[in-house]
Amino acid sequence: MLRSVLHRSRGARASAVSRRAYASHPPKARLNIPTDYSSTPLLHHSAKSALANKELSEEARNGTTSRINLFQAVNAALAHALRSDQRVLLFGEDVAFGGVFRCSMNLANEFGDDRVFNTPLSEQGIAGFAIGAAMEGMRPVAEIQFADYVFPAFDQIVNEAAKCRYRAGSNGDTQSSGGLVFRMPTGGVGHGALYHSQSPESLFTHVPGMRVVIPRSPMQAKGLLLGAIASNDPVLFLEPKILYRAAVEHVPAEPYTLPLSTAEVLKQGKDVTIVSYGTPLYTCQSALEAAERDLKCTVELIDLRTVYPWDRQTVMSSVRKTGRCIVVHESMVNAGVGAEVAATVQEGCFLRLEAPVQRVAGWSTHSGLAYEKFNIPDVARIYDAIRTVLDY
Repeated sequence: MLRSVLHRSRGARASAVSRRAYASHPPKARLNIPTDYSSTPLLHHSAKSALANKELSEEARNGTTSRINLFQAVNAALAHALRSDQRVLLFGEDVAFGGVFRCSMNLANEFGDDRVFNTPLSEQGIAGFAIGAAMEGMRPVAEIQFADYVFPAFDQIVNEAAKCRYRAGSNGDTQSSGGLVFRMPTGGVGHGALYHSQSPESLFTHVPGMRVVIPRSPMQAKGLLLGAIASNDPVLFLEPKILYRAAVEHVPAEPYTLPLSTAEVLKQGKDVTIVSYGTPLYTCQSALEAAERDLKCTVELIDLRTVYPWDRQTVMSSVRKTGRCIVVHESMVNAGVGAEVAATVQEGCFLRLEAPVQRVAGWSTHSGLAYEKFNIPDVARIYDAIRTVLDY
């Protein structure tokens, strides 16, 4: 009798698991299928493709590449920064052990515990120490273990790091926090829930005096991080954690920097402009491929890379050409980066617009555990937005 009950119970659980639509995409799904990172054109799948990037230094273009993922690219950038400039420090919770995502792996062994070290579990303390070090001439790279944990440090970042150069007046060149970088993993992974899935970048885009950068790939992460460390502005560097291992591409072995506050046109088009950054770019790529096939249009895709101060000219030049604009991001739609982009496009391109600017973003709610994937933009939502602006 007991065995029979247990058997039926196990069978019921198995049946329930098989009916969970959120566990995987339906077998006949056409749009919302997993990203194939091995073939997406947003990653460099050959050394030739990677070294053809015109933003690279001549030394990097004439060198070799290695095929690495995003956390390895971050590690390579940190290693070069520490190796080439004695002012660079790296610290945070568990950083000396390699960090939760292994971005600082082996760096403490190479550079010693006076330059790569753990801190107490205090984000406010990490930020305060980093700001003080920067004001004394160091170039600290402070890791906030998850972007969700940055809020206790908000006051230090907004009221001290962002303002100290302005506050110093004519002494700003010697009394600023230039060279300070806050690194933090950001965004959803499918099961992070309330405290490991947030994308807080828009909260910092209201603050003058700092830059907010979000890379989309290993090659971008290496160049933008080295650019952030070299910058004389404090920088928030948000790393999409789902891409740490998922995104793999050829990355130049030589050090190089990529420009901050400069967007990149990833694909040319004449009918619709899609503006995005970070992980959603891969979803945008899948959506535009389907739309171009079904709706007989061409779509231009732009990666902002730096969301503050962002590259207005590149975006508006594109929208003046296409007449249609869609902004896509994972963070909540309310008061997000998309709202700023949409308002700027409306102000600068009003007479050229063929349709209202569309925003496809995270819903204005907290991230649930089981249904996290439904909280952020998917291929179908972006596809529908493309169809909406074309049919307007």
